[in-house]
Amino acid sequence: MSTQAQQAYWKENLRLLAISLVIWFIVSYGFGILLVDQLNQIKIAGFGLGFWFAQQGSIYVFLILIFYYAWRMNKLDRKYDVHED
Repeated sequence: MSTQAQQAYWKENLRLLAISLVIWFIVSYGFGILLVDQLNQIKIAGFGLGFWFAQQGSIYVFLILIFYYAWRMNKLDRKYDVHED
């Protein structure tokens, strides 16, 4: 792979990683800590939505992000022909 292709691959990888980390930060810190009072006005099974995000939601979002990242990286690997057979 050429140096230009390597740089493009790494740039796309870092962009995907940064977006995933920002989403996880917003869900875990923003929804679970900063916006907890506003979200607790919404009830799910008797519990406030802010409480749910702090206890469960950030974990679920993290798991979804792991699978999304793996799926996108597989597509990126195929795009730059660095995938494993």
